[in-house]
Amino acid sequence: MSSSHPTLRFLVAESETPEAREKRRESVGRSSGETYLDILRKLAPGTACDRIQPADADAALPQGATLAGYDAVFLTGSPLHLYEETPEVRRTVAFMRAVFEAGTPAFGSCAGLQVATVAAGGSVRPNARRLEAGFARRITPAEAGRAHPLLAGRPACYDAPAIHTDEVDALPPGATLLAGNRHIDVQAAEIRFGRGVFWGVQYHPEIGLDEVAGALRRQADGLVEAGLAAGHDDLEAYAGQVEALHREPGRRDLAWQLGLDEQVTDERLRRAEMRNFIEALGREGLLAVGK
Repeated sequence: MSSSHPTLRFLVAESETPEAREKRRESVGRSSGETYLDILRKLAPGTACDRIQPADADAALPQGATLAGYDAVFLTGSPLHLYEETPEVRRTVAFMRAVFEAGTPAFGSCAGLQVATVAAGGSVRPNARRLEAGFARRITPAEAGRAHPLLAGRPACYDAPAIHTDEVDALPPGATLLAGNRHIDVQAAEIRFGRGVFWGVQYHPEIGLDEVAGALRRQADGLVEAGLAAGHDDLEAYAGQVEALHREPGRRDLAWQLGLDEQVTDERLRRAEMRNFIEALGREGLLAVGK
C-alpha cells in the first residue's frame, strides 16, 4: 500500500504477558507487537501507530485517545489460553469487546483470532488433532473465502507461517468461515459482533522466517514431546534450515527441502491478508461498520 492514506491511525494490541514479551525479544529481537508495528509501517507508510498491552493490569490508551478514534485495531499472537479464567484473559477479552462496541474494524492473527472469537461468544480449545508448528500446510479457502477480500490473491491451496497449541472450537453467531485445512477447521474467519467487524487468521502473515525459527526454538521441549522432532538436535537442524532460508529467500534447495513455495518465501505474498485488510479500509461500507 502506498501513502495515499497518510492520516490513518492504527492501534496494535499486544496481549503477550511481560514475560512472554521478553522471551520473544531475547529470541528474535522484538515482541509480537513490535513486529506488527514494523510491518504496518512498511505496508502503510505515514500511518500513525500506537501500541497497548491489554493483558496488563495497567494497560491504557494514549492520553486523549479512544478506540473509536482509530481506523483499525490489530491483535497480535500471544501464549494466552482463551479457555482459562485468568486475569490476563479476562482483560484481553474485555478489550476486544470494547473494540467491537466502538465499531472500529479489527484484524488479528493466531491468538488474535481466538480473542475475537471468545469476545463474540465463540469458543477455543487445545488443538484437537495435532500441533501446527512452523507452517500451516495446504490451507484451503472455504466457499465464502474464495470471494472474500481478506484472501484476495491467495491460490486455491497455500501454506503460511504458523505455530500454536490452541484452535477455534466454535465460531460465534454472525461469523463466516473463510479457510481451513485438514488439521485446523478455522484458519481464517470474519466475525461481526455488536457494531464491529473483525478479519482474522490462525496463521501468522506478519512474521518472517527468522521469527518462525525463533518460535520453534522457544517451544522446542513441547515439540519434541509431541513427537514432531526425534530430539532437540533434529529440531535445531530444522530451525536452522528455516533461518537460513530467511537469510537467503531465493535458495531453491532450502525451499524444496522444507516443502515451501513463494507463498511463504516471498514476503509480499506472505503478508497478503494484512495488505488486503488495510486496502479494504478505504472501501466505503466494507469495513466501516458503525462509523
